[in-house]
This record gives sequence, structure tokens and C-alpha cells, in this order.
Amino acid sequence: MGARAGQALAGALLFALPLDIALANDTMAQLGTQGLTFVRSDRIEMRSEDLFVSPDEIRITYQFHNNGPDDEDVLVAFPMPDIEGSMDFMTSVPTDDPQNLFGFTTTFEGKPVSATLHPYAFAAGIERTQVLLDHKIPLAPHLAATHDAVQALDEPTKRTLRGLGLVMPTEYEENGKTRIDDIPIWLLRSTYSWHATFPAGKTVTVEHRYKPSLGATAGVSFLNETEDGPARLAATRQKYCLGDDIVTRLKASGVKDGVWTSYPYVENWISYIWSTGANWAGTVGHFTLTVDKGNPKNLVSFCGENVRKIGPTLFRMEAENWSPPWGRELEILLLVPQTP
Repeated sequence: MGARAGQALAGALLFALPLDIALANDTMAQLGTQGLTFVRSDRIEMRSEDLFVSPDEIRITYQFHNNGPDDEDVLVAFPMPDIEGSMDFMTSVPTDDPQNLFGFTTTFEGKPVSATLHPYAFAAGIERTQVLLDHKIPLAPHLAATHDAVQALDEPTKRTLRGLGLVMPTEYEENGKTRIDDIPIWLLRSTYSWHATFPAGKTVTVEHRYKPSLGATAGVSFLNETEDGPARLAATRQKYCLGDDIVTRLKASGVKDGVWTSYPYVENWISYIWSTGANWAGTVGHFTLTVDKGNPKNLVSFCGENVRKIGPTLFRMEAENWSPPWGRELEILLLVPQTP
């Protein structure tokens, strides 16, 4: 992976590490979701993986084949991204459903799978799930319902949670009075799991889909005119395989306001972690990545081999005997024109 691709197509798609997510108060941090993992099996191979990524949906279709003489009963898992409470920035989570924050669904041979959610809350590296449940506090630290539940606690309980590192008190002024809010700062680590039987000598289809965590920040962060601007742009070029055509187009759109230049785009990010799921036998027989940038006016960029534009908003990469690139996850940069 690493060759520049799709750069002259009014956009490209991009793999990279996230930019500094604490760039501004209006920054929304994205979370990297990932594909299916399961207990290591040397008999089950992945014949194909079809990965579709858009701002609205991530959809993955797998073809698994059991090469062994016996059926394989396997524990399959879908690890969710860690969600950490923060006083500094918001985390982009697609839904407010505490039991299914990403609208996650799975089918096995076309039939819906009933997966079990395993949520755990950690503070200072120590698992504190039961403490929160005992006080009827939702485990998702970013939800308004969680914030309200914490504020409703009596003062001794709040002091206990502070001492455990679960909440952080913060002072603010309201109507001339100093008030204190206790901000949830624990980390939520969750995994969906279910058991599946892979019949001997047969191929089965597994599909799952969910809503991506769409990070965002106003403007174009890698073209800022601060002291670290050139280094940020250089890092973006390298990590995102960002070509001159997009940079030139962005700069041409800039509007000078005194010493600062503003750009009429909103920067979005989508992450997909694919390096942790390689527990099947061998490589992926046939791999397809399709990215939909959502709107023909959007700009999108990525590092990939033999990427083709197959529609006004669609880009596709295909590979045989594929393995996730070492040291790289799928990171997408999407530049959306701002509406006047």
C-alpha cells in the first residue's frame, strides 16, 4: 500500500494515523472500529473480504471456508473502539443507544446473529464496571444521560468516584455563581461476541454493518499558518498520501483575512482498524475495498494500489492474497465543502 492513488480524481482516499484531535473546541474525535476477530483457527481461511466505507455506513462481507474434516465451532468477536470520557474534546459516537452505540448488526448465512455485548469500565487501568452499575450510572461516559446521573449523586458518592478516578470535578461560572460539574472520565471497553459453526468443507458468508464514528474539525487543520504548519502538512502528505492536486485546490479556495487564511471545507475522518483480525488461515484470497465519498463535491484521499474510480463518488481497490499493511490502519480524510 503506499503508492499514491486517485489523486487527480477531485479527491482520493487515505490511510493514516489520526491528526491531532485537540485542534479546536469544535473538533469531534473519531474512533477506529475494526472487523471480526475470532480464536485462532488454522483450518478456516478467508476466501474473500469486501469492505465498503462511506460517511454513513461501514459494511463488510466475508466468505469463510473451512478446510478441515470437521465442523469448527468458533467464538467470534467484534471489538468496539474504546470510548473515553474527556474534559477536552467530544467523541463522535453515531447513536445514543447505550447497548448499541454503532448500530451494529451481523448476519451469518443471511440470518441475523444475536450477539452478546460485554461492556467494561476502566479508571486508572482498574476495572470499575460494578461501581457504576451499583449507582445506576450508564457505562457510556459521553452520553448526556451519564452526565446527568453523575450530577444527581450525593456529595459523598461523588467524592468516592473522584477518588477512584472515575470522574473529574470542573468549576464554571453560571449566573454569577461558581458551580461544579463532575465529568465522567472513565474508559469504556466493549466487545460483541457470538458462537458460530463453520461446516467442514464448506464456504459461509458473514456480513456485518454499522455506522462509522465520523470525526470532524472546522477548516483545514493541515494548512494552518502557525509555527507547526509546515510540519503538519508534511506529516499529512506522508501519512495520508496527500498529493499536490488536492493541496493546490485547497489553497486556491482560501480566503485571506488579515494574517490568517480560511478554507471553505470541513475536515472529516473515518478510521477502520484491520490489523487485529488476522486469526484465520493464510491471507485473504480476494480483497475489495470500496470507498464512497458521499458527494461528488467532496474531496477524499488514500494510499492504495491500483485504485480505480468507478463512479462519481466511488473508488475501488482490489488485491489477491492480501494481508493488512504492516503498521497501517485504514484512515480516511474527507474534505466537505462548507455551505455558505
